[in-house]
Amino acid sequence: MDSSTDGAPLIHTPSVSRPHSPANGASASAKAVVCVFCGSSPGTSPAHVAAAQKLGEAFAAHNISLIYGGGTTGLMGEIARTVVALSGPEAVHGVIPDALIQFEQQGRSGPADVVKTGAPKAEIDEKIYGRTTVVPDMHTRKQLMAKKVMEGGPGSGFIALSGGYGTLEELAEVITWNQLGIHGKGVVVFNVEGYYDGLIEWVKSAVTAGFIAPGSAGILVEGLDAEECVLALKEYRVAEGRLKLDWTQK
Repeated sequence: MDSSTDGAPLIHTPSVSRPHSPANGASASAKAVVCVFCGSSPGTSPAHVAAAQKLGEAFAAHNISLIYGGGTTGLMGEIARTVVALSGPEAVHGVIPDALIQFEQQGRSGPADVVKTGAPKAEIDEKIYGRTTVVPDMHTRKQLMAKKVMEGGPGSGFIALSGGYGTLEELAEVITWNQLGIHGKGVVVFNVEGYYDGLIEWVKSAVTAGFIAPGSAGILVEGLDAEECVLALKEYRVAEGRLKLDWTQK
């Protein structure tokens, strides 16, 4: 896959290890924290579940803490269970809006499923899924997950496994925040069976069409396996076109 336009990197993977400077005030000795965006469904191909398991194994091997959307089904549940099984409950932090707890716990058989109001709230077992923080809404969830990543040590960042609308929305937001200078953490798509090929091609098209600056194309990085995703975060360097804006409160 061609990964450049007019010499500017669009999607890159790391090759040479370089010293890393902590970003956003994080301590160099702090543990890496990686936020994973992914579907609450397993997908139709077993490769997606296998990728979630492999990523969880890589987190354990590299002593990485997982923060994720707090779901117990699909790829969300798979990666949480894997990391907890290998590294313990303290290595996983789920953040979930109150309205989604029972919806995620019940699972879904089809689009017509509805969670009855007034039903008892399902509890998420910390021994299986790690610590869970319940928040009032989606915005608070995303803000808290991003904050934990920004406070993490070298190698912290964001990885998108396969997912649907919610995964794409969360991924686009952290890419935009990187572009605007809100954070300088890595953003990686775990491209399982070409799932994100269309997104990668869209970035290239957006550069060609003049809607993404060539210097900002490298904000998004592609990983083809779990180890490559982890390495991409460790070796991540902010794109040349990233805006240097001051987001501190005056």
